[in-house]
Amino acid sequence: MSTAAPTGPGDEGAPAPESGADTPAGDSLDEAIHAVEHQMSLLWRRGRAVSLRLSRQVHPDMDPSAYGLLSILRRQGPIRLTELAALIGVGKPTVSRQITFLMGLGLVSKDADPLDGRAQLLQLTPEGEATMARVQDARREIFRQRLGEWDTTELGALAANLGKLNSLYERDGL
Repeated sequence: MSTAAPTGPGDEGAPAPESGADTPAGDSLDEAIHAVEHQMSLLWRRGRAVSLRLSRQVHPDMDPSAYGLLSILRRQGPIRLTELAALIGVGKPTVSRQITFLMGLGLVSKDADPLDGRAQLLQLTPEGEATMARVQDARREIFRQRLGEWDTTELGALAANLGKLNSLYERDGL
């Protein structure tokens, strides 16, 4: 076996694992997994570049992770800071700093939780909603440009396979 196993996204330069007698399907499984890992690394890298570009459309100093928080708030609706931090798997102080930045831009507000007056819910402001609608429309246009040549069967298969992969990560708590 190779001693330098890939460790995650962006590690596409790592050598492919060597196949051995203990590999269930032999070389073809290892080769297929290596190809998927490589393509996922490229996709993640490009996804980060797109997120950076989209976050800059919201504000020139915005970090892509703050853009991600806006996307979650738009999709989830009002949510507590602790729930938001748990949802993305980072600490509360990290999310708090980003939320403070977003509140300063007028994109996010904190309001009392009607079910527990001691707690606060985060949500997009009307300006935040309008901004995210504009930016997410631009993101969808990027997808249309990239995937417009695919037929709907191919797109459906891609969505199903990505959903299957995502469900494996969800099962593992990621």
